[in-house]
Order: sequence, then structure tokens, then C-alpha cells
Amino acid sequence: MKIAMLLSGGVDSSVALAELQRQGHTDITAFYLKIWLEDDLQYLGECPWEEDLVYARGVCEKLCVPLEIVSLQRAYWDRVVAHTVAELKLGRTPSPDILCNENVKFGAFADLIDESYTHIASGHYARVESDPATGARLLKGIDPIKDQTYFLSRLSQKQLDRALFPIGHLPKPEVRKLATFYDLPTQDRPDSQGICFLGKLKFSEFVKAHLGEREGFIIDIESNKALGKHKGFWFHTIGQRKGLGLSGGPWFVVQKDAAKNIVYVSCDEARLERPQLDFTVGHVHWFEKPASLTRDFDVKIRHGVRTTKCRLQDLGEGRLKIHLDTPDGGIAPGQYAVIYDGDACIGSGVIE
Repeated sequence: MKIAMLLSGGVDSSVALAELQRQGHTDITAFYLKIWLEDDLQYLGECPWEEDLVYARGVCEKLCVPLEIVSLQRAYWDRVVAHTVAELKLGRTPSPDILCNENVKFGAFADLIDESYTHIASGHYARVESDPATGARLLKGIDPIKDQTYFLSRLSQKQLDRALFPIGHLPKPEVRKLATFYDLPTQDRPDSQGICFLGKLKFSEFVKAHLGEREGFIIDIESNKALGKHKGFWFHTIGQRKGLGLSGGPWFVVQKDAAKNIVYVSCDEARLERPQLDFTVGHVHWFEKPASLTRDFDVKIRHGVRTTKCRLQDLGEGRLKIHLDTPDGGIAPGQYAVIYDGDACIGSGVIE
């Protein structure tokens, strides 16, 4: 088995590499993926990938594993950033980390490396269960808080068959302990909280760089009175409370009109909750399409621990109607609904 290890310079991928060695794998090369945005937007601040690369090199020196640096700037722009910008322009909620895994880490990178690499490993909190008859299954990571199957839900069966997740069977505290046990340079590094392609760049800076600023009104949804101005609806998210610059309140962003560049606010927090029991998804992707959709499944509408019991209705042409057992007030067009059967991630679709 020849393994290409995706090494970010963080603690998770570092421990994943050490765990591969502990399991007896010797034919391993680590790869650090240089990201387009971090080169192009250096003028917005420090160059964030340099520190990550220092740590990645330190880990490889410690474990005596060769490291290669791969530039995938064009792929990031074409397959992740361009789509994210287009979705923001439409007032939708993109999921760039899902696109990143599907199209870059297990897509463009997989296409680039030598075919002799049988597997691609990463530090994701997920598990793969091999089945020669039906193909690999994607299972939740043991740690429910860190589980990252939501972000891996668009991998193809071919990509999943090639994937290894060496820390998916471990809870996060154990990963930290192992980093200390292996005496890795990354053992005290904090967890990354950002979107995959931004590094340490703030999301608002990314939005400003690509969409600019366009002044519009902030309007009280009850009285229809203008309370102030904003610099573009794309800077604001539903539920946002801080950074509105309004007196009185507290004010919450409850609605956006992309066509008119209007941000609607309310003092009534209940307006944030527009509970829905039913919604539709398109571009459905299955790992394992159930023989029957009439029984109960679980669905995640956003990354996190929470799942909701649901039933599915096939609408044809790659679309599903999802019926929730309990209403959800945070269903955002553009995000992904990820479907589970127990611990198995079986499919996903884009919320319409």
C-alpha cells in the first residue's frame, strides 16, 4: 500500500501521519497543498501558509517522512472560490469546505499525483468501512463533536474507496494525548476554525476582496423604516446581532433581499425561527441509495452534532423532498442536507 498523506501543519493530520506509521505503513509521502487565495491576497495580512508549512516540515523531519509541496491555486479558484463567490452574489449560503474535499483534496490532488499511490489519507474525523462487494461506506467519526462526515458527503464512491482516515476512531482528547506521546511539533497548536481555503484570512476580508462594497439600507421588517445603511448584503448572515451599527435593539438580521441589496432586521428574536417541516434538495448524491425511503433516516442541515429524524420522498431528476419530525428554523438555500442511516453517511443534496 502506497499512501499520499495530506498534511496541513495542524495537530490532526500530524497525528494521522504518526498513526499510519504505528499501523506499520512505511511507503508514505506527505503532501502540503498550497492554496491560491493565500498567495493572491497576501496584501490583506501575514502570509498564513508559511507558519503551517514550517510545522508540516517539522512533523515530517520528526517522523522521517518525505514532504512535497503541491500548488493547486488554479483548481481552488475554479472549483471552490468561484462557486462560493457566485453563491454569495445570489444571497445563498455556500459550503466551501464540502467543495474543497470533493474537488480539490480528493479531486484535483488525486488527479495530479502518481497513479502508484493507492490511498489518500487525511486528518478528518470520519471512518471508512471497506466492503469489496458494494464499495466503501462512510461512517461518522467516534467523536460526535468533531465528526466531519458532513464535509465529506460529496465524495464519489471512487474517492471514498481510496480514502484513509487514521484518526476517525479516536476522540479529540486522545488525539491531543497522542500528539504529546509522539512528541510532535504541532502538539500545542490550536485547532483551525476557518474555511479551508482562507487560512487565517477573515471571511469578511475575502468577501470584500471579491465582491467589494455596495451601500444599501437596513430596514426594520415590522415598520418598514430604514434604520441605517450597510456595505453589502453579502457581509451579513441570518441571525447576526453584532456589527450592525444600530441604536436601540437588540437587532437581529432576519431576512435579506439580494436583488434590492436590503438587509431586514427585527428586535423580535422569534422572527429568526421560521420553522420548516418540509424542504427540497437538488443535485442528490448517494453513497448508498436505500431500497425504500418510507422508513426513518437522520439528516444534518449544517455541520455539528445535531441530527433530525426525517423521511424522504423521491421527486425524480436528482431531487428529494425531506420531511422533518421536528421543525428547523435554520434551513438555508445553498447549504447541504446530509442524510444518515445510523452511523453511515448515505447521501446528500443541495438545499433549494
